[in-house]
Amino acid sequence: MTLQNRVLPTGEIRAIPARGTFTGNRGVLHDDQRRLGTARWRHKAWITCALQFKDFHRVPMTPGRWTELFFLDEAVALAAGHRPCAYCRRPAFTAWREAWTKATGVRAFAPDMDACLHKARVRRDRSQVRHAAAADSLPEGAFLLWQDRPHLVTARGIHPYSPEGYGAPLTRPEGMVTVLTPEPTIAALRHGFRPELHQSATGPAS
Repeated sequence: MTLQNRVLPTGEIRAIPARGTFTGNRGVLHDDQRRLGTARWRHKAWITCALQFKDFHRVPMTPGRWTELFFLDEAVALAAGHRPCAYCRRPAFTAWREAWTKATGVRAFAPDMDACLHKARVRRDRSQVRHAAAADSLPEGAFLLWQDRPHLVTARGIHPYSPEGYGAPLTRPEGMVTVLTPEPTIAALRHGFRPELHQSATGPAS
């Protein structure tokens, strides 16, 4: 059975066989039958975790345990409102916190970042918070909506997203666009945070 635990850059959680390169946590969102309920979070600490850490082994959606969510890569996780885990991805979390501190001018602490992100990523009705920005102002690692489809921004252009990977880069559009990545995360990207991207976005252009 394909579990409903794959997160898209639009914030939706779908049942998709492709697993992705990162997992994450928002609390216990599933029932004893490993089915996702109506809740999409149980706390504000939405984190992005490594698929493998030490000798830990987990069975996804074990009853009573936190719900393992999966992302194509870290850029997708950021667009959905997550940040690096401070436990299993300490170096990434440190880099994230440094970029956040540079962006805000205030020393960053996890609960404060989580509270700020929560307001910028999701509404009470569970819909994704989006904002408008000039396409040429977006940093690498950001997601924008172009022609009704999520695209990843890199130095080579914008890559159309699919759950299995990215398409060949297209020319970055001009003018204002809808941005999926939360504004505080955009600021962290502008101040030096570099997410780990799927190989389809970093390999040779086809």
